[in-house]
Amino acid sequence: MTKEERKQLAYENFKKGYNCCQSVVLAFSDVLPLDKEMLEKVTLGFGAGFGRTRNLCGAVSAYGFVCGLLHDKCETLEADKTDVYKQITELDNKFKALNGTDHCGELLKNVKNLTKGYVPEVRDEEYYKVRPCAKFVIDSAGLLHDHLVEQGIIKD
Repeated sequence: MTKEERKQLAYENFKKGYNCCQSVVLAFSDVLPLDKEMLEKVTLGFGAGFGRTRNLCGAVSAYGFVCGLLHDKCETLEADKTDVYKQITELDNKFKALNGTDHCGELLKNVKNLTKGYVPEVRDEEYYKVRPCAKFVIDSAGLLHDHLVEQGIIKD
């Protein structure tokens, strides 16, 4: 799958109602060791800045899932964590270079009438018109694709 196809798939996932994390992770389901249903479940709570707390952007938290699932085990747990943390940090820095921050609340600071609480907003055309989230999902899918190509995990 090409970078553009993955970005498009992530966007389509978002438009189907998946949260930002799910949208990105599911765009890589063809190379991950879990089936789509399990990926949907394990990423369910990582939307809207982690369970709608507006903290770390869900599209960014997707890096942890994908990099962790595709990580080749090292000799020690410390080495495993170091390797995956390095990958996530590099991806996060690239995301912040594109968008200024990785904090959901900051990314959405210009959205008027942003609701609070744990109940997700209704996904209608008005929602998609005012939300910049699709851009973040697309950015993350593209960055992750490039990263996995560089790692030799997927081909471009």
